[in-house]
Amino acid sequence: MHGDMREELLTIGQFARLARLSVKQLRHYDELGLLCPARVDEVTGYRYYRAGQARQALSIGLLRSLDVPLPVVAQVLSGTAGALAGVRAGLEAELERRRRALATLERVMADGLPRARVRIVHEPPRPVVVAAEQASGPGDIARATSAAVARLLASHEVGEGGPQLIGLFPVELSEPLTVEVALVTSGVTSGVTSGVTAGVTAGVTAGVAAGPGERILPGGSFAAATHVGPYDQIDLTAHALLAWCAERGVPAAGPIREVYVSDPARTPPGELVTHLMVALEQE
Repeated sequence: MHGDMREELLTIGQFARLARLSVKQLRHYDELGLLCPARVDEVTGYRYYRAGQARQALSIGLLRSLDVPLPVVAQVLSGTAGALAGVRAGLEAELERRRRALATLERVMADGLPRARVRIVHEPPRPVVVAAEQASGPGDIARATSAAVARLLASHEVGEGGPQLIGLFPVELSEPLTVEVALVTSGVTSGVTSGVTAGVTAGVTAGVAAGPGERILPGGSFAAATHVGPYDQIDLTAHALLAWCAERGVPAAGPIREVYVSDPARTPPGELVTHLMVALEQE
């Protein structure tokens, strides 16, 4: 008798209540081939299900409650090995992004909206080698920047003084966006980094030619501010720098430059020094 009961067909409404899903969801899953009815009336088009299908329906509901995309749900139900690994990695990345956002919010709560001392500096043109990396959006910038840095350092020798790296980021963040990191190939020390102006670095002029694989990073006048703290909170100083430009009616000519002064392998995150620059004019 139990076997006959299990074979009894349920209307879509009855099965929806049993499976804790909506009728709309069941119809959608049928259209996707994810959970097909046991029978469809040829005349009325009504869908009927068996009670034995409830386990699969409940499994779909469980996976969807964990933010598992429907294509991955199908893979899990079919027994594909490792189907959930990508979802787990995505959730971990989102969790880390949320943690960074929380840390930045706590800094704003403690210190108020960001303000930074902005100064005008003059930079000479610099021969650089540039690595570009595509970021899916603002939340992917950190990964893209790290990938570009790793590629540069793996393919170019660096002198005893360590690499001079400059991040180049668009003023207007979009999805996707291109992140660039420049490795300075001359021995000239940045005027921002050293606290001096172009007068000390007059040996590098706009007429310097780039070598093979190099390009010239333009010089000119820049609004600059210094960020001290973790890289994932640089946006606070960038906000203050762009606000300074906006208050004075100065268009922010991108890209925003981040001059990395500290070695993150030897410097605690809270003590990392980064100079941010926005071009005011190009020479």
